[in-house]
Amino acid sequence: MPKDLRIIYMGTPDFAVPSLKILVKNSYNVVAVVTAPDKPAGRGLKLKASPVKEYAESVNIPVLQPVSLKDPAFLEELKSYNANLGIVVAFRMLPEAVWNMPELGTFNLHASLLPQYRGAAPINWAIINGETETGITTFFLKHEIDTGDILYQEKEPIYTEDNFETLYGRLMNKGAELVLSTVNAIKNDAVSPKPQIIPAQLKPAPKISKETGKIDWSKSSVDIINLIRGLSPIPSAWTILNDKVLKIFKASIVNAITVENPEEKPFLSDNKTYLYFKTGNGYLSLEEVQLEGKKRMLIEEFLRGYKPC
Repeated sequence: MPKDLRIIYMGTPDFAVPSLKILVKNSYNVVAVVTAPDKPAGRGLKLKASPVKEYAESVNIPVLQPVSLKDPAFLEELKSYNANLGIVVAFRMLPEAVWNMPELGTFNLHASLLPQYRGAAPINWAIINGETETGITTFFLKHEIDTGDILYQEKEPIYTEDNFETLYGRLMNKGAELVLSTVNAIKNDAVSPKPQIIPAQLKPAPKISKETGKIDWSKSSVDIINLIRGLSPIPSAWTILNDKVLKIFKASIVNAITVENPEEKPFLSDNKTYLYFKTGNGYLSLEEVQLEGKKRMLIEEFLRGYKPC
């Protein structure tokens, strides 16, 4: 029976909410949730709870918010719940004292087809690198990050119109179903964990920094489009336009354009309907942008209030 499992669930952002919801809706006994401490947010910097905490409290699940996961008081409190299974979705690195506590182990949901794209930002990097397929993986935790034995995987296509936001949403919901399937299998003692097979080329997924989003216009149009897609809408790709930061959320490749002395013209605009930026092999048409201090807008609206040329 689902109630026989006593689950500790660990997660923080909205990506982790559907997986928690599906366990609750299927009558699994989530005895406590571990999530990040409340953080100041908004203009008033009022403390804001994580999405996981908000949902957990709405269904009366106890919430633990340790500053340090190695705090002896936290470890004692965690132990008191007598959980026999741990589940991690979009949470920080765990010390062994936490992931090794449940007798059945602790498994993680990762938004890639491991071992590819180990790290903090697998969805972003899959798009940035021009992949046409990614997926989700559940695996048991071990010492080295994202290296544990695989339980289940499911593939997901990356469409040319996808950006980070659309792919994130699909993997979030698909991941919830995989978490449920994994828990069902563990409950029925039907899992067969398999070691990760390391390919010749291992692609990492390190944390995204502001510098990651800085556009190198000497790269190809396709590479730049993929960077924009992979970082849209947050944290966004960006460039400098007339000494101001310009975030770019959407762009397209300009075909068959002839420009006199293109090396002297890094961007082109009629100041009304289009803004083209020169790339390593052509031009991109910017379609949705945000200039620092302004709101996000379509290019026609942007050009009504700003004349780049």
